[in-house]
Amino acid sequence: MTGQVLVLNSGSSSIKYRLIDMATRRGASGGLVERIGEREGVLTHDGVRVERPFADHDEGLRAVLDAFAEHGPALDGVAAVGHRVVHGGSRFVEPTLIDDAVERAIEELAPLAPLHNPANLEGIRVARRVFPRLPHVAVFDTAFHGTIPRHAHTYAVPKEWTEKLGVRRYGFHGTSAAYVSRRAAELLGRPYDEVNTIILHLGNGASATAVRGGRSVDTSMGITPLAGLVMGTRSGDVDPALPAYLNRVAGMSLPDIDTALNKESGLLGMCGANDLREVWRMVDAGDEDARLAMDVYGYRLRSYIGAYYAALGHVDAIVFTGGVGENDSRTRALAVTGLTRLGVAIDDERNAAPATGVRMISPDGAEVALLVVPTDEELEIADQVAACLRAR
Repeated sequence: MTGQVLVLNSGSSSIKYRLIDMATRRGASGGLVERIGEREGVLTHDGVRVERPFADHDEGLRAVLDAFAEHGPALDGVAAVGHRVVHGGSRFVEPTLIDDAVERAIEELAPLAPLHNPANLEGIRVARRVFPRLPHVAVFDTAFHGTIPRHAHTYAVPKEWTEKLGVRRYGFHGTSAAYVSRRAAELLGRPYDEVNTIILHLGNGASATAVRGGRSVDTSMGITPLAGLVMGTRSGDVDPALPAYLNRVAGMSLPDIDTALNKESGLLGMCGANDLREVWRMVDAGDEDARLAMDVYGYRLRSYIGAYYAALGHVDAIVFTGGVGENDSRTRALAVTGLTRLGVAIDDERNAAPATGVRMISPDGAEVALLVVPTDEELEIADQVAACLRAR
């Protein structure tokens, strides 16, 4: 595919965008509209900042077009628009050309991702009005995990829940995992379909994914992004009976429990801070709650590494990505502490080096390579858009 792909990631009050030149596979421009619908909105376009209110997503996207017109580059070469959609359920396991029927299907999936899919859909509808002649393609966060086998994605719950209500493990961060696992194989100099990796996408949201030969075979998040690893404000795995217990003994409502587990738990709930930089500062200052929080965080990481090692049979690489995974050397070291019997070792000097970009942080000749691979979800979306249009 030639030309450019405009990648849009629409949140409930934001539009993140990036223009990708498919000839060079590089970002030509990008920016972010924030606080849509609030009194004080902000648009940042290639470092140029505009502060004014944006009443809705339509006004926000038209402000983006004005920014391109005023500051460049021109949008004459845009051949398609790619949209990030968080939840595709079981229906969408590959990039999909958007039409009215696809819009309706994304809307029907909103109960599975009530905070994300409606916002994604609003961005799609606005962009289709603004760019009526261009093809629009939806790329789903859950799609990469469509290859997880039934025994791994099926919950041991009544069958009618699975068949009628769509209850199963879906997983998220799939676009990131797809990009990072492919780049890892390139770094190792091996065919993608021969490499087994464990991807640790660590940020305020965090997940682990087992990838066998380019196919996701298990992932830590579930029907929602709450399950799995300890996160900034999300609990990760807890006893499923916890909500019923809290309702009985504390009189908490289900909405209150849901809010607490998603927004008031994780590192924030344990020690009062969800930014790992602040948590580590608290640890160094002798804060016992912060020390326990990091012990729990690291233990959960190592538990998933061990589980996915067993699921894969052998592991060629453990890959760190996301804001924490790419930048926090202490957390990377914590994640693999005590795993030498699995062939996992870290080179302290390489790990601590103030480097950016793709790099190896394990010793030469290590049985399992430890890699840092900065994710590029926008480029992955653009590549999937191009693949979808070629397939037409």
